[in-house]
Amino acid sequence: MQENAAEVTAAQIARLAGVGRAAVSNWRRRHADFPKPVGGTETSPSFALPDVERWLRDQGKLAEVPLRERVWQQFAAHPGGGVTALVQAGGVLLLVHDRPAAWLEAAAVSDRRLAEVLPGALDEVLTARFGARGVVGVPDAAELADAVPLLRGIAELAAEIGARQAFEFLLGRQLDANPRQYSLTPPGLAELMAALVPDGGTVLDPAAGTGALLRAVRRPGRLLAQDADPGLAALTALRLALHTGATVRAEAGDALRADAYGDLAADAVLCHPPFNERNWGHDELAYDPRWEYGFPARTESELAWVQHALARLRPGGTAVLLMPPAAASRRSGRRIRAGLLRRGALRAVVALPAGAAPPYGIPLHLWVLRRPAVTDRPASGLLVVDTAAGQAGAEPAAAGRDRLDWGALRTAVLDAWGPFDRHGTVEENPGVSRAVPVVELLDDDVDLAPARHLPPPAAGGADELARVRERLTRTLGRTTDLTPSPARPAPAAAPAAWPSTTVGELARAQDLVLRAGGAGAARAESSPAVLTEQDVLAGRGATGTLPEGPDEEAVLIERGDIVVPVLGSGTVVRVACDALAGAALGRNLQLLRPDPAALDAWFLAGFLRGSANQRQASSYASTATRLDVRRIQLPRLPLADQRRYGERFRALAEFEDALRLAGRLGEQLVQGLYDGLTDGSVLPE
Repeated sequence: MQENAAEVTAAQIARLAGVGRAAVSNWRRRHADFPKPVGGTETSPSFALPDVERWLRDQGKLAEVPLRERVWQQFAAHPGGGVTALVQAGGVLLLVHDRPAAWLEAAAVSDRRLAEVLPGALDEVLTARFGARGVVGVPDAAELADAVPLLRGIAELAAEIGARQAFEFLLGRQLDANPRQYSLTPPGLAELMAALVPDGGTVLDPAAGTGALLRAVRRPGRLLAQDADPGLAALTALRLALHTGATVRAEAGDALRADAYGDLAADAVLCHPPFNERNWGHDELAYDPRWEYGFPARTESELAWVQHALARLRPGGTAVLLMPPAAASRRSGRRIRAGLLRRGALRAVVALPAGAAPPYGIPLHLWVLRRPAVTDRPASGLLVVDTAAGQAGAEPAAAGRDRLDWGALRTAVLDAWGPFDRHGTVEENPGVSRAVPVVELLDDDVDLAPARHLPPPAAGGADELARVRERLTRTLGRTTDLTPSPARPAPAAAPAAWPSTTVGELARAQDLVLRAGGAGAARAESSPAVLTEQDVLAGRGATGTLPEGPDEEAVLIERGDIVVPVLGSGTVVRVACDALAGAALGRNLQLLRPDPAALDAWFLAGFLRGSANQRQASSYASTATRLDVRRIQLPRLPLADQRRYGERFRALAEFEDALRLAGRLGEQLVQGLYDGLTDGSVLPE
């Protein structure tokens, strides 16, 4: 084994070989020559990457390690950790991007010599982009010595997919591997927030994190960032420099306690501040001039960030902050909220659906603010928008993490904000948006939660309820027609006595293909919808979206594919119809693509649903149940007999779909009658 070789876990080996993690466990048990662990723990061992690659090639399980996988494994083994590796990688990628000739000249020497000459080349490109005192430090030769193979690989990857895409690939993998270490702002939310501020000019993010908000700004003049973590500040600077030709400046430090832009008058501020911080500087900042609207209570750190953002705007500049919903209604913040309303600084409060950003179970808010000019007349109204109830009119089941329709959500918000921003008012949209007179909000609570100030959406009245009832009647009639006929006792040759096989054996015999979901990234406006785990459980179409950034090619579903959730204890299987064809396979899903000359899809799906199979193929942990589809058993039957079973399984699935639709229509009818009777649109007779 090579010294200082990169190490990989069983999950990473599975990714390299394109198999499930259970397959790696089987290889370790069945093959005495499988590489021995070199690190990790007994329950989560790690293996030397070169040894694993050699074994996979010898077994015919790996022709060549993809370049991006090789780079990622080297990246994951960096002794300085993910952020240090990203900063070093970003510096080299910026050199490749801005001065390709300088990189080629430096890369032509040996690894030892490259570690010696690279600091000088990096210093030149970083100084040109960020100035002599930029936040991105220049590593010395000793720091680079062990990282040279990684940096060469990253430059090779940049030649293949581009410098910016290479950085986004590494950043995306790092965020996926360590989601709890970072405050993430999803791309759809970042784009929405950036769309609420004017194009161009100087834009500041005082709590930049990984730079997602500033990266979403359209046609900026200057991008200014600050973050309390020096590593994240450097990472953001490099990410933005690779993304745009605009002037970029980033600073390290807590913006509330050590503001790096004290004399700034920005055109816009975008901010996803830390939530619920008690130690934000309440004691030492009591007399700070930024508190124009009132001194925030110790429990109101978010209102401190709001006033910080306003203080860094020019008169007429716009700020958009992501806020917890409690900030709109906590009694401790009512005096500051009242001051923001009276001065016309707070212009809009937008309630987002749950799942828009961490913490995903809470429907967060957006606050849109504008710094008043001396000559401005106080605003007469506040725009409130509620997209939380079923995504602005969409079916509530479509809301949630990884399933938000960001296009529809953005349209709903901008369609309300645009007219209000221009004219100070907007046509009322019941249940969705309204311009609320400020005087109506200035009561004892100053509660700004949008749902409290919106009239209920129109229920559709008696005519709409009649249509729902008619659909329900038809659906109930169809369920009667589809009700399975009485079951006939089986002869002695029951399935238990048949010769059997497993899904894993069928895959090895190439009678079916197994693919895992979760890979893929959005590369174009026409990116496919993603079939999520929740879509499969709810029996609906694909509602998810692919993540931004370069990654592996998405697994696209074809008609006749079988989709199985791998987590949970339910027995749910979907056979893809024409409506699902072309959708991408989401996380926590496995796809089985049977060869129609050997296997009937509905026959296979039916046996996957069997309770005995589910119990036999499931493994149990403290918090979840995981299904290993390779262990699912089914009988070896001629194709004609498979089709007989398949037809019955298909009929059962149609009956199940009809029952599910009847349940949804029944709930809709019942709730509609409750709403109609209580709002007066339906009479009790």
